[in-house]
Amino acid sequence: MASLIWLDNCAPFPDPEAALPEGLLAAGADLTVERLTQAYRQGIFPWFNEGDPILWWSPDPRMVLACTDFKPSHSLAKKLRQISRNQGTAQARIRVTTNRDFAAVIRACAAPRTTQHATWISPDVQAAYLAWHRAGAAHSIETWIDGELVGGLYGVCQGRFFFGESMFSLATDASKIAVAYLVQFLLQREITHIDCQQQTSHLTSLGALPISRKKFMALLNQALCHPAPIWGCGEIWQSGQLAPNA
Repeated sequence: MASLIWLDNCAPFPDPEAALPEGLLAAGADLTVERLTQAYRQGIFPWFNEGDPILWWSPDPRMVLACTDFKPSHSLAKKLRQISRNQGTAQARIRVTTNRDFAAVIRACAAPRTTQHATWISPDVQAAYLAWHRAGAAHSIETWIDGELVGGLYGVCQGRFFFGESMFSLATDASKIAVAYLVQFLLQREITHIDCQQQTSHLTSLGALPISRKKFMALLNQALCHPAPIWGCGEIWQSGQLAPNA
């Protein structure tokens, strides 16, 4: 029977194929930018409760959204059309931005929710991804209504691959709007897939599908052959382009 592999701060990650059946690969090490970069480029991510050792995962199957498979519901598509009509005008109540307030987005993602008793996005995790954001690899998408942050998501870009981490919503469809804009933003930069990690009905409703670890790693390795695109900061238009004044 396979056993859990423990890492010190210098040990390399094991082959993801060594993961236990539920996807748990290893424990230990740290959350430095260097360690996180090594992990994600091997299809590995951390997920653990506050106070526990760091746990590293490589699930099989893996939930992935092909950007061209994104399918907004009828009501969301209608709302996106309404937003588009006022895009770039003073009448626009809803705006979507990127990297305007990463810290606020990850704090909101970490806030308690009625559907769960705890969050894995502890202060240490927040600090680690904020450092990665400052290093240029972690990014946020924000949805604003009348100047108030009401939804968004954050994730990591490695090569031409985006790893979605978490999202939050304080208004109807606010996080889904962020996903819709992210999809177009990524396609504009030749990024075709979003890693969603775990399978949920919500992700399935948006078009995500489970794929094998082997297929996931093939997609990732192909994407890593290219440098990460210039991300930028500012308002996103529905075309996926940054607004001219961004």
